[in-house]
Amino acid sequence: MSNPIKHILDIRRSEAPLAVLMFGYFFLVIASFWILKPLKKGLFIAFYDAEGFRAFGLYMTAAQAELIAKVLNMVVAFLAVSIFTLLVRSFQRQQLTYIFSAFFGVCYVIYAAMLAAAGDWTVWTFYLFGDLYSTLMVATFFAFLNDSVAPDEAKRLYGLIGLGGVSGGWFGSEVLRAMIDDLTASDWMWVCLGIGVVIVAFASAAGRLVARHLPPAPAVESESKEELANDNPALEGARLVFGSKYLLSIVAIVGIYEMVSTIMDFQFSATIAHHLEGDAIGKQFADVFAFTNRFAFFVQIALTSFVMTRFGVGIALMFLPVAAMIGSMGFLCFPVLWVGSALNTCDNGFSYSINQSAKEVLYVPTTRDEKYKAKAFIDMFVQRFAKALAVGLSLGITLVLTGFGHMRWLSLISAGLLAVWLLAVRYVGRSFQRLESR
Repeated sequence: MSNPIKHILDIRRSEAPLAVLMFGYFFLVIASFWILKPLKKGLFIAFYDAEGFRAFGLYMTAAQAELIAKVLNMVVAFLAVSIFTLLVRSFQRQQLTYIFSAFFGVCYVIYAAMLAAAGDWTVWTFYLFGDLYSTLMVATFFAFLNDSVAPDEAKRLYGLIGLGGVSGGWFGSEVLRAMIDDLTASDWMWVCLGIGVVIVAFASAAGRLVARHLPPAPAVESESKEELANDNPALEGARLVFGSKYLLSIVAIVGIYEMVSTIMDFQFSATIAHHLEGDAIGKQFADVFAFTNRFAFFVQIALTSFVMTRFGVGIALMFLPVAAMIGSMGFLCFPVLWVGSALNTCDNGFSYSINQSAKEVLYVPTTRDEKYKAKAFIDMFVQRFAKALAVGLSLGITLVLTGFGHMRWLSLISAGLLAVWLLAVRYVGRSFQRLESR
């Protein structure tokens, strides 16, 4: 009889130490993110739920105000990709983790004091801070990981390592859900600070292990130090992306996903704000996120490694757009609380599990500059730019077609985008096979 565990986690003994360390590293990063996400989202929506938000002579609901925050995230992301690219010129792997962990550690201490009496400034900056954490720490983690394994190893290891992230999301959301009434938002900042210290320890151990098995990264050959100094760090990744059809296909997948996800998240937030009020809003977010992470855990452990090793990365990338299509069509027909809440599960249940693992494997056969600089441009700037486009669509439509009853029609936009997404997945899957076989 074949071993059923091997179909899920097919890892060789020599690969286990790195896989376990990166599992723990990713577990802690995502656990922190899923503590921050419900806190920052619940605080923002609850703050503007009663009286709304007024800007540019317009009255906006809490969900519409959140769309403005998503646009501001694009500005923050532009700064983040510039800083990340500058640091990549001198640092790599665990060194980047040290730098960003120290930065977020300082921020936790600051917000521990500010959240005790949150006003407009605190609500907005904390929302941006939560997104910045996921942008930088997840990008740093995967740049480290993608720079440490070969394509064949990636298809075996990323199932287990991705399971670390999914487990961390489950753990973080469940702990928050269970203790949300016992700890204040300021208390949670100290919890995240403690987690950050342990992240550094895992990254340090993984970095030492990789250094013993891989040669040092080659120095940049294509440009002199003087030319590098004159380059705009925000554009280095962009030049690499626009010079590669393969990377452009990844841009299409990432960009369209962000647009669809933003629309679905807007519908999700608007549904909860429409049907609930007060403390019930934050608890509903916590409940939905907890269920989503349980579902993502199941998908990751049951499907990710099995699908990628037996059917390929292209098939693995199909799961999320198909699930998003089902969820969007369901909301179009039945825009009720449970269906609106299910949009989050259709999105994040697959996005944080099989889709993320498969998407990250796409970078493994690329060059080091593409792994760090092009990927940073895609994950930070392209993602936020696509969000901004979706925000413009969602906000423009709902400002004209006011009222929750019109929220369902955004699903038609999602359906059109999803059709293009599936075509991009087909192309990138075939291209990956060619790169892998070199």
